Amino acid sequence: MKITVLGSGTSQGMPVIACDCKVCKSNDKYDKRLRTSIFVETDSTNIVIDAGPDFRQQMLRENVKKLDAVLITHEHRDHIGGLDDIRSFNWIQNKPMEIYARKKVADSIKKEYSYAFDEYKYPGVPDIEINIIENKNFFVNDIEITPIEAMHHKLPVFGFRIGDFSYLTDANNINNTELQKMKGSKYIIINALRKEKHISHFTLDEAVEILKILKPQQGYIIHVGHQMGFHKEINHELPKNISLSYDGLNFYL
Repeated sequence: MKITVLGSGTSQGMPVIACDCKVCKSNDKYDKRLRTSIFVETDSTNIVIDAGPDFRQQMLRENVKKLDAVLITHEHRDHIGGLDDIRSFNWIQNKPMEIYARKKVADSIKKEYSYAFDEYKYPGVPDIEINIIENKNFFVNDIEITPIEAMHHKLPVFGFRIGDFSYLTDANNINNTELQKMKGSKYIIINALRKEKHISHFTLDEAVEILKILKPQQGYIIHVGHQMGFHKEINHELPKNISLSYDGLNFYL
């Protein structure tokens, strides 16, 4: 299984529009971040987790020719704003795109993309097949997926475990039962927006503490904001088995 970080940044990406901070003005490629999303590949199945506004750019950059499903963590626009662009896969694969989301998220997708669910559809609109998931294991083709529920302030979100890989973004609280689902993962990606306390995201220290408890072979931080600081400087501060993720990072399990 191969994991690729399609985007590692916040809802605004990096650089942030009209921002003159030192991080947004950095020339280091590792300080350039598209909206958070990852790509999971096996021999038979390709899955994207979240399709934000940069989905098209991410698919082109990674030269993705086949996509079996999109898993959605939650309904915020930086996680569903690119779903219209699944149309290309509809055309090439000649079938609907399978979207996996909890009911509340599915309702938001149907509202956001109402034209894709009209009784009489305009030619060329995205063809979406929504699969409602709950907090129990499900399959995409031959891949078993374990949802991991956490809270994004007052909004429930799903992370996912696939084999020895666990992924959780846009969260600031997780109970012990759900945390234990990630135990034993070789690789874990978890969100941390910045060093300072935030209402709906883990801080860097909070994310590092969770990774120390779970003890993966390697932990990565995602959904990184410009307030975090320079990529290279922050990495020097972290334990050797924990680092900031970056756009294009990939690893194999």
